[in-house]
Amino acid sequence: MRNAKRFFAGSVPHLRITLNRLRTIALSPSVVRLFKYQKQKQLLMEAAASEWEKTNLVFTNAKGGILSYRTVYDCFMRIVKKMDCSKLRFHDLRHQYVVIAIKNGDDIKTIQGNLGHATAAFTLDVYGHVTEEMKRDSADRMENYMQALSES
Repeated sequence: MRNAKRFFAGSVPHLRITLNRLRTIALSPSVVRLFKYQKQKQLLMEAAASEWEKTNLVFTNAKGGILSYRTVYDCFMRIVKKMDCSKLRFHDLRHQYVVIAIKNGDDIKTIQGNLGHATAAFTLDVYGHVTEEMKRDSADRMENYMQALSES
């Protein structure tokens, strides 16, 4: 999210991410609250700094610059250790997002767009195992529906 800029489309806050291409994702209210909190922290950091680099970044170092990989990684590892999930890797968070989104009914085109994948087919190829589980759940729901019909 190096070049992330916040904007509002209607009443839903969005985050515009520019890397190789433009991508827009909708933000949940809790994420918006966290970003507002981060902005307040950043304003305090800027006031305390003798020099501040205006980068327009969401998360910065103490001088407004880009966070180092090591800083982000070390912070992530402290959180993982507190959660007792020592085998969790940073990229696993992206995978978990997809699994949770699919299981909660998000459509594949929305997920594809949020991930920045070129096609929904690619997203399905990578995360197809989740849809296999969903197929079994769907068959179970259909069975329950048919049982309920036969009982009435």
